[in-house]
Amino acid sequence: MHIVEFCVSNMHHGTDEVMKRLEQDPRVEVIEYGCLGNCGECYLSPYALVNGESVVAETADQLYDLIWQEIEKQEAEKSALDKLLEDL
Repeated sequence: MHIVEFCVSNMHHGTDEVMKRLEQDPRVEVIEYGCLGNCGECYLSPYALVNGESVVAETADQLYDLIWQEIEKQEAEKSALDKLLEDL
């Protein structure tokens, strides 16, 4: 399961719609916080944390796509690490 965290103060960028879309996917746990402590990013751009990694976009639609790209990247890295550990 992947954890995607959103800041309630970032919703003015349209991230509330991104959050609703992600909540429909059983592979994703969506968490909404009052503050994630990234006030500079939050004020300027749509963003979220994906398993603790910051993902920043120019638009909410782009954020949705970048979140999935980050999830795929993290899955590939985990798979490669698992394979490496199996080979040891």
